[in-house]
Amino acid sequence: MAQRLDKSALRERLESEWMQSILPQLCDYVRIPNKSPLFDPDWEQHGHMEAAIQLMARWCRAQPISGMSVKIMRIKGRTPLLFIEIPGQVDDCVLLYGHLDKQPEFTGWHEGLGPWEPVIRDGKLYGRGGADDGYAVFASLAAIAALDAQGIARARCVVLIEACEESGSTDLAAHVEALAPRLGTPSLVVCLDAECSNYEQLWCTTSLRGNLIGTLEVQVLEEGVHSGMGSGIAPSCVRIVRQLLSRIEDEVTGDLLVEPLHASIPPERRRQIAAAASVLGEQVRGRLPFAAGVRPLSTDPVELLVNTTWKPSLTVIGMDGLPALQNAGNVLVPRLSVKLSFRLPPTSDPAPIGQLLKKTLEEDPPYNARVRFVAGPAMGGWDAPALAPWLEQSLARASRDYFGQDAMYLGAGGSIPFMGMLGERFPRTQFLVTGVLGPLSNAHGPNEFLHIATGIKVTQCVSQVLADHAVRQITKAS
Repeated sequence: MAQRLDKSALRERLESEWMQSILPQLCDYVRIPNKSPLFDPDWEQHGHMEAAIQLMARWCRAQPISGMSVKIMRIKGRTPLLFIEIPGQVDDCVLLYGHLDKQPEFTGWHEGLGPWEPVIRDGKLYGRGGADDGYAVFASLAAIAALDAQGIARARCVVLIEACEESGSTDLAAHVEALAPRLGTPSLVVCLDAECSNYEQLWCTTSLRGNLIGTLEVQVLEEGVHSGMGSGIAPSCVRIVRQLLSRIEDEVTGDLLVEPLHASIPPERRRQIAAAASVLGEQVRGRLPFAAGVRPLSTDPVELLVNTTWKPSLTVIGMDGLPALQNAGNVLVPRLSVKLSFRLPPTSDPAPIGQLLKKTLEEDPPYNARVRFVAGPAMGGWDAPALAPWLEQSLARASRDYFGQDAMYLGAGGSIPFMGMLGERFPRTQFLVTGVLGPLSNAHGPNEFLHIATGIKVTQCVSQVLADHAVRQITKAS
């Protein structure tokens, strides 16, 4: 069976929907400082999360989708979840996922830009959260409504928009468990919270790294002392931290030295990395805003893509104990705490890693300093199941039709906790994980932007895949 999807009409409708409806809503959403609970423990009292989810719910309820149910699900003490059920014409289910919570402001926004004030410039919407991942619910419903407008059959659709993703999705499992009878077993999951390596093609994420965040604390004195009197007698906390981190990371190459943190790369993923590197070339390093003259870790795009998708890495993401420069007197600080983020290979077992790192860092401390490592929950990565032929063909067709080039496949360096959770719960489910986080879009950092044309084209591709998914299910049933 072939569904007669009018692609020209689909393009026109979704371009209009984005420019006239979705973008104004996203601008209003950017203005809401609904930081994830990890960064705003008093989120419930502040009311920003409630404002964001109500904004989305109002827009969703106004969409011309027959039989749609839009509900805000609540569990005491947890962030809310936007749950949307849409009946379909095909006896199957598609789950579409996104999140509405945001990272904190960060510093370094360009003049005229800021985290909570939307600015549309050069085809980009600047502001926190538009690309990561506020657009997801709007794009999902727009893609569905575009099919309905043409009478194109599709499966029942369930949309989940959580409010805790940037905090590790700690509230999501409780919501999924409560909703399990209503979720069913989706044969396809669409996630719009991922990266794209350029804005010229549809990029499909094949894997995600895991993540562990922990705090390393070092203390040598009960209180700070004059550096002239203390240095040379008491060891420096900074130097001890450097020594301890050298147990884990080669400070020259950045390679992690703890072998259990590594994992082998499947041959298919190596092939996809090589294909992506041949397309991207110098664009691999060009995705980041390097300061003038600074070199990347390698000049080989294959090596850089391996590094960011399958190799473990360590990043120091925060520090307490050192005063700001304007308040820095000649004092030997008594204690220092650093927040560490470990990115883990997609297939590595995260369960024992926290204890392994704790033992490595705390054992036999230099100068018998007080050393403590506190690990947060370890988040596993995700490696996608083999792509079904129908989905591979659909993605290839969608990318050529709406982007004008072939679809590409590549792992992502970040984490989406929900994907691992779903992979365990639905081992036979197919996944389309894609997004608009392309070169210089800078999610989590300053000057985050959503590339508007890419958002429109991704939405068009989702419509195509939903239509093809229905054809597949109808063909199987006949």
